[in-house]
Amino acid sequence: MHVLNEAWKVEGRRLGVLVRYCEYVVVLSPTRQRAEQAQLSATEVLDRLGLRLRPERSGITCLIQGGQGFGFLGFHHRKVESWKGRGTHYSQRWPPAGAMRVLRDKVRAATVIEKTEQPLCAVVADLNPVLRDWGAYFRNGNSGRTFNAVNGYVHERRAIRAKRQHGLWCRNWSTRFTYGWTTRLRVYRLTGTVRRATAHARR
Repeated sequence: MHVLNEAWKVEGRRLGVLVRYCEYVVVLSPTRQRAEQAQLSATEVLDRLGLRLRPERSGITCLIQGGQGFGFLGFHHRKVESWKGRGTHYSQRWPPAGAMRVLRDKVRAATVIEKTEQPLCAVVADLNPVLRDWGAYFRNGNSGRTFNAVNGYVHERRAIRAKRQHGLWCRNWSTRFTYGWTTRLRVYRLTGTVRRATAHARR
């Protein structure tokens, strides 16, 4: 892959910016025509090395004007229009839907209602490392809304489990299982841990 880096310095610089981490590669081009040329150029270089692009993991996409964005190193990347100035778009990244599904599955498994013999504090002890590790990876970006959604889901799962474990079939469960209840359990919260990346704007 070092050969691709060197080839890009000579042949590909006019086509776009090459970003590579190990075998993962992204080329950021200003136009679709240059993106297509960049894909062809990268394919030719890799062919000389006996390598090829994986069709299911490669393609061309637009970041703005309703484009679907792309996934890279676990994040979903897309340009989002500024709410302050119409027509100005900023690069942002956040956890993709797949990463959210995996985390929800882990939370659901840790809070499964059938295992009511396990104390809630033990459930929290098992769940906190999962939340902490997941949040540590995705905190560098624009994950605020996603983190809030995770906190809400974790709170709901714990509250439902506590209701059934202790027979608390009350209608006002939202007032019983409050933020104070979560704090006393020392549940790790993702909200407030985001480290926002420097935004890059493009009109």
